[in-house]
Amino acid sequence: MKSTLTRRSAAAVAVGATLCLATASARADAVADFYKGKTLNVLIGVGVGGEYDLHARTVARFLGKHIPGNPSVVPQNMTGAGGLKMANYLYDVAARDGTYIGMLAATFPAMQAAGVKGVTFDANKFFWIGSICPTVETMTVWKTTGVKSIEDARKKEVVVGATGRGAITYMFPAMLNEFAGTKFKIVTGYPGGNDVNLAMERGEVGGRNNTWSSWKVTKPEWVKNKDISILVQAGPKAKDLPDVPSIEDVIQNADDRKVVELLVSGTRLGRPLATAPGVPEDRVKALRAAFDAVMKDPEFLKEAEAARIEVDPVRGEDMQKIVKSVLDTPKHLAEKARALIE
Repeated sequence: MKSTLTRRSAAAVAVGATLCLATASARADAVADFYKGKTLNVLIGVGVGGEYDLHARTVARFLGKHIPGNPSVVPQNMTGAGGLKMANYLYDVAARDGTYIGMLAATFPAMQAAGVKGVTFDANKFFWIGSICPTVETMTVWKTTGVKSIEDARKKEVVVGATGRGAITYMFPAMLNEFAGTKFKIVTGYPGGNDVNLAMERGEVGGRNNTWSSWKVTKPEWVKNKDISILVQAGPKAKDLPDVPSIEDVIQNADDRKVVELLVSGTRLGRPLATAPGVPEDRVKALRAAFDAVMKDPEFLKEAEAARIEVDPVRGEDMQKIVKSVLDTPKHLAEKARALIE
């Protein structure tokens, strides 16, 4: 009797496994049928030439071959309001079928938590796809300013460039003014980081916020020639900036540190890709799997190394959890952060 039951159980397991494989295969076929002949639009909320643009275009070159059906992948810049225009478009207007993804500003979940005007999306409803790596945010000044440290920046006013209120380029120096006593005068309105860099070279501004990885990729000669000074860093501490203080080192008050933690929460997201709400589950899984495959693609890794892009991927499922934790920030802390964003 036992052997009969065992044989029946084994047969049931085999049938179940066969059905699961058949179902998975059918889903894969459905995704491939959908994407075949389609175009996947990769929206970039900032101008050409910066780290967001570089990451988005580099991923886009390899993404199509790892998506079932191999759609064409077309990156396109949609600038405005520090990337908010594109994010709102992805949420409110773009087709919810998996043919649109966007590289969103990592600060957007914090902006939503703080109740910033202009955020019409719910970051928790985006389906997050992946990011090449977390980031280390820095506050950086040009060589002619005479400022070499946070202590110097507390004594001397430095004009710094930013894209717009709500962007990390504005938020970071504003945060340092509020909690570390610096005297940065923030000028907004630059379309992207590359434009701020040009303004630094022309002497229009004396500094800006930027990620450490971006400096090494987009302006390696500035780093090598010591044309810029890194005053402070936030996020996972960079191994090659051992003498640069972390933001926690220059802000003493415990409550202020909690607000800062919210404001720099985007460092954990890096340069994140997401797709619109309402995209069918099987296509979300396919997009995430394709991104993960790109991160292991030898050709991608070779190109990333040549472009000095650090690869330490943040997976879509993990990003979804990070976004939720940011949006769960206690209201009184989020309200305190709002004044520094708007």
